[in-house]
Amino acid sequence: QVQLVESGGGLVQAGGSLRLSCAASGRTFSSYAMGWFRQAPGKEREFVAAISWGGGSTYYTGSVKGRFTISRDNARRTVYLQMNSLKPEDTAVYYCSAQPNPVQDYYAPSAYAYWGQGTQVAVSS
Repeated sequence: QVQLVESGGGLVQAGGSLRLSCAASGRTFSSYAMGWFRQAPGKEREFVAAISWGGGSTYYTGSVKGRFTISRDNARRTVYLQMNSLKPEDTAVYYCSAQPNPVQDYYAPSAYAYWGQGTQVAVSS
């Protein structure tokens, strides 16, 4: 079992930055691939970024490449999403998720077993 708690969301102007954190409980955090997803009102939950269990591999959706960076600190059982050059279209609830090894699919929400409660990110123009 893994429990996930996100933090760091808020309201920011376009062009600004935010860093989301996701703190995980459980001793086996380092054996999970971690992902960030987002869901805007009236839209489906979409993949944002993911990172392998050791942090050696990262994956991004095209619209955030070069602007967002996912990282993890296994000693602190925390995964981060640094978001720079934010745009109004980045406005959504952001969710942290965990997928046990072996990884089935970094990009599909259905492949992730555990989810946080979400944190709101709002970007004003």
